[in-house]
Amino acid sequence: MALDGLAGVDLDLGSLTKKRRDYGASGTASKPFLIRLRAHHPQMHECQLVVFVKAPRAGFVKTRLAETVGTETALEAYLSLVEVLIGKLKDLPHVDLCFTPADALAEIKPWLQPGWTATPQCDGDLGARMQSAVENGLNTAQRVVVIGSDCPYLDSRDIGEAKAALEQHDLVLGPATDGGYWLIGMKAPQPEVFRGITWSSDSVLSDTLRIARENNLKISELRELPDVDTVADFIKFHEWHILYRAKADSGFHSESSAGD
Repeated sequence: MALDGLAGVDLDLGSLTKKRRDYGASGTASKPFLIRLRAHHPQMHECQLVVFVKAPRAGFVKTRLAETVGTETALEAYLSLVEVLIGKLKDLPHVDLCFTPADALAEIKPWLQPGWTATPQCDGDLGARMQSAVENGLNTAQRVVVIGSDCPYLDSRDIGEAKAALEQHDLVLGPATDGGYWLIGMKAPQPEVFRGITWSSDSVLSDTLRIARENNLKISELRELPDVDTVADFIKFHEWHILYRAKADSGFHSESSAGD
């Protein structure tokens, strides 16, 4: 069995005790063992940021907002949200735009920054799609952080804090004011936190925390931030965006946001 790139890793594969500690009865490698392997893999980078986005199509994005303002205005709102988010993240490496539907690559490409990648989301509910994105990201990164495109108030500092928190925790969450979360990150697959969740409800965060505690995961929570889903949310975002642009135009580079 070739173990190229693992020189210096204390694996002692000939030891029965070591094998029993690292493998379950099924022969599947345990999470701590996989984390150690990834940490010494020569092609692994530290953290993969996955941004969930939708094709900018009228009637497909911001559907709750569209019920009140119409599909075209909702589309304009969505484009504004993505523009702000991409602008804040554009200097980060190892970013993947995970898009839907699968035929939307041409529409997503204008958002790609140098060195970024784009990957279609898999089928299934939001939990299944996030689980797949995390597992794919962990093929090339030691840690994976997933965000959506509904929270323009986050910035690169939040991503850095999530990355740092995962050094000592199994799960990091960014609580949203509506009861969901705007960020989730982990350093090993935790499929249980994506199961049995009523997505788009005000219990998403509390249910996720409960499941994580039931599975003895060490949890870190970031600052609470609002999403932009309703007309009231968008009015607040629009007012904030005017101030944000004015600061940018004046050369003030602080990434202060609604959560500060």
